[in-house]
Amino acid sequence: MKIVSTEFVKSATRPVNYPESDLPEIAFAGRSNVGKSSLINVLVNRRNLVRTSSTPGRTQLINFFDVNSTFSLVDLPGYGFAKVPLAVKKQWGPMMRTYLETRDNLRAVVFIFDIRRVPREEDIQMLDWLEEFSVPTIPVVTKIDKLARGQRDRHLQQIAEVSGLPKDAFTLFSAHSREGTETVWELIEAALEAEEA
Repeated sequence: MKIVSTEFVKSATRPVNYPESDLPEIAFAGRSNVGKSSLINVLVNRRNLVRTSSTPGRTQLINFFDVNSTFSLVDLPGYGFAKVPLAVKKQWGPMMRTYLETRDNLRAVVFIFDIRRVPREEDIQMLDWLEEFSVPTIPVVTKIDKLARGQRDRHLQQIAEVSGLPKDAFTLFSAHSREGTETVWELIEAALEAEEA
């Protein structure tokens, strides 16, 4: 996909604050520090559209972006063991569950795993919600440049076993080398086109 324009629309925590839009939405989800912001920035070819941070848990709101005036990109809050107030952590689950359940124009969720990390309880919970609400899922494994090629397959196999997703469903991605970028875009475009068909 050729990116002509990408603009921040607004942040929200609940449906009453979501932008009023009929555009299809592709959301991005993953635990804190999984490389979600870097993935989004590479996809839209912008260095700082989404702020990256060495401190996990910076994304505490649902952030909506307009892409080419044809669809919305939605950055969901990172979850996990970020150093944020407990009250904020408790809001994340209901915030994301409500979005997944109520957003009619959501077409797919790009669900992100770090190749060096075994999926945890929160990851499985998110997958359960995606299945419960019949949201198409695009699993992406990031930070593959952090491992030697020979190690990738073993780590990917472990992620597949714990998550319950088929191994061949995952796209391997590196923000450093941009490996996997075209494949992720192809899957996003297929999700957008599926609704039009």
